[in-house]
Amino acid sequence: MIHLQSPQMLQMLEKSLMKYFPESLKVYGTVFHMNQGNPFKLQALVDRWPNFRTVVVRPHEQDMTDDLDHYTNTYLVYSADPRGCHDFLGASGVINWKQHLQIQSSQNSLDEAIQSLATSKLVKVKQTQCILYVIPQTAQRLMPFLLDSQSAAPKSETAKVINQEVFKLSSLDVTHAALVNKLWHFGGNERAQRFIERCIRTFPSVCLLGPERTPVSWGLMDHTGEMRMGGTLPEYRGQGLISYLTHVQTRTLEKLGFPVYNHTDRANKTIQKISCSLGHIALPCDWNQWICVPL
Repeated sequence: MIHLQSPQMLQMLEKSLMKYFPESLKVYGTVFHMNQGNPFKLQALVDRWPNFRTVVVRPHEQDMTDDLDHYTNTYLVYSADPRGCHDFLGASGVINWKQHLQIQSSQNSLDEAIQSLATSKLVKVKQTQCILYVIPQTAQRLMPFLLDSQSAAPKSETAKVINQEVFKLSSLDVTHAALVNKLWHFGGNERAQRFIERCIRTFPSVCLLGPERTPVSWGLMDHTGEMRMGGTLPEYRGQGLISYLTHVQTRTLEKLGFPVYNHTDRANKTIQKISCSLGHIALPCDWNQWICVPL
């Protein structure tokens, strides 16, 4: 195991991960933001250097003090050798299998190694797979082959028209975290709220304030650079608010030079329709999450 600590190494890692798109996207997005100041204080581990085969990005051990907090205890994994990464993922000091944790990756092919390790480590695993999207500008800049394969140029995004006398564009602050937590599919608990608060403090967010000047629709970004945790209050749905915000958020992040991507559940036809209307490109690989709980 090699811990990449110098800025030069992390920049080399970011560049190297580009060779493995789209399956390296989740780790690439995380390393990209590590190279923009590393606001979540993450560390990158590789099996060898510079010709790595497997990368694991994780928090420092001193930040993973709550054994039940899988929001903090998150590992981002990419491997050019999914069948051969078993030993590295199981090595001491790479993943703490004694904690509640989650693994995220853009690689479905890691499932065999993770399930095998879970069996040997006496860990229960729940896998979730979702559709992974990138905006056309990110695809053109980082993965032009996706556009070639679909014989399409990036589509211009069309913003939904909203009543700007009723709704005011703004950003979230930490006092709004409880509201986001309440509607987030993966949230609804105290640990999730702490994670949301940290994301709001650290990364760009957008929201629409309603007539009472409280958020009625919003979107955030997490430590992997992914647009996440978007939501709209039930009484304001069907008005195109989340479509408008998604357009604003993607434009903002793209102007900052960020890779812009997101995922959605296969059953969430509303977000899939919005993504299609905005020209977002569904990747051939999935968004994968493995929630791991020691038995």
